[in-house]
Parts: sequence; C-alpha cells; structure tokens
Amino acid sequence: MRLLRDVEEWRAFADAQRAAHRRVALVPTMGALHAGHWSLFTTAKERGDVVIATSFVNPRQFDDQADLARYPHTPEVDRAAAETHGVDCLVEPSLVEMWPAYPDPTPTTVSVRALGDVLEGAARPGHFDGVASVVAKLLIVTGPCRVYFGEKDFQQLAVIRQMVHDLSFAVEVVGCAIVRDGDGLALSSRNAQLSDDARRRALVLSRAVARAGEAPTSASELRRVLRTTLASADVEVVYAEVVDPVTFAPSGDGDSGEARALVAAIVDGVRLIDNGPVLLKGDQ
Repeated sequence: MRLLRDVEEWRAFADAQRAAHRRVALVPTMGALHAGHWSLFTTAKERGDVVIATSFVNPRQFDDQADLARYPHTPEVDRAAAETHGVDCLVEPSLVEMWPAYPDPTPTTVSVRALGDVLEGAARPGHFDGVASVVAKLLIVTGPCRVYFGEKDFQQLAVIRQMVHDLSFAVEVVGCAIVRDGDGLALSSRNAQLSDDARRRALVLSRAVARAGEAPTSASELRRVLRTTLASADVEVVYAEVVDPVTFAPSGDGDSGEARALVAAIVDGVRLIDNGPVLLKGDQ
C-alpha cells in the first residue's frame, strides 16, 4: 500500500491507474476506521477497482469545535487496517493543502440547496456545505472514478449524488449497506465515545428504525412509531422523520411506496444517527 500526503502525488497516482486501463475507486473517510469502512474497501476491491482511501478530518463540516476536538484519531491503526482490507493507496492530506486559508473561511463553497437544508442540515448549519466542498475537492484531485459511501449517512449520500449530477462529475456514486454491530448499533467512529450505559441506551435508534420498517403503514403512523420508541430511552431526540429517499421531502399520508425513516439523537453528548427503508401505505 502506498501512503501519500501530497495532493499532486495523489493526482498522479490516480492518473497512472487510468492510463493503465484500471478503474479507480475513491473511499473518503475521516479516519478512525471501523468495519463499516472496511466493507467499503472490500466492496470496491471485489469490483476490481484500484482503491484510493482518503483520511482527512474535515473541520469545515463541524459546527461545534468541541465535537471536532473530540473526534478520534488513530492513524497508525488506520494504516494497518487499510492495508489489510485492500487499500492500494492511502492519502493523508494536510489541513494546509486541503484548506490553505483555514481557520479563515474558504472563498469557494459548494452548497446543495434543499437537500442540504433539512434534518442534519437544519440541526447542523453549514455541515453539508463543508461535506460537499471537501468531497468536490477529493473528486477533482482523484479524477474519474467510482466513489463509495455507506448508507448510514444517508442524507450525505443523497447530497453527494445531487452534487455529482448537477456539476457533471465523471463519477459513479456507489451507496453501500449499513454495517451494524451484533447488537444492532450502526457502526460509527463516534461509538468509541460511548460508555457502556450510553451504548445500551443508544440501541434505541436502531430499534426505532427496525420497528418502523416492520409493516407498511401511513407516514404519520411511522413517525409516531419512531418518536414513541425513541421516547422509551433516556436520549435527547434531534429528529425522527419519514421522507422521500431522493428529494428528502417529508412523506405525507397520501403517499405510497418506498420512503426512508431517519433518526438522530444525542446520548451523553455523543451525536448519533440511523436510518432505514420503510414502506408507505397511503390513504385508501
């Protein structure tokens, strides 16, 4: 596995793979790698891609500096895991290369309106501007590729799909299923911040999503199931919503077909999200 930090070396590596008629895969991460990331590496490798993973904690997507300071950093462990799970090139770009003006605002920002303004976007102002801006830069440096994201951050995946479509990137966006621990908790780098008791209470997120997905019913009933389930545990609920999986418009009781249930909660100061597909049975 090659370890790069220089943006131009990263660009040259990707160009060389395409020149040799190999397809490039990009897996953006913020480090603190876990089995969810490993599954993305493995999926890309199984599809025959040359896997480039990036490890960069992007400060522009944090609205809370304390949250940024708490974000776990495990670079040596990450490098070993990346190599074990098929990464061909791990890129660890410096903050000054990614955002030379930081901490001052960067003059250029990519915003995905509507999709980026609700749920996570409403709760964390500026979050998706930071996400879209950094992913746009990662894609520009990497060039034509497949880019892999997990569905745990389902709204992020939708934002990236919209950005790639609107800006005509020569990129295929691949969404991969949520990876969960045996107890059902969606894997997240933030899980390491949970005490045993907080983790037990955090299981209410996956429980709420699972209950909402049990049987087709109306959007209002699905919201009631989500909120009632979340209320059964000592967590701070941020949102519990049912939306169109593409536009993220709130689902109505007259809607039928596939929708997405999304929940977010704060458990002892740790912000967690989860989601899953649900079926709507509209009013007859």
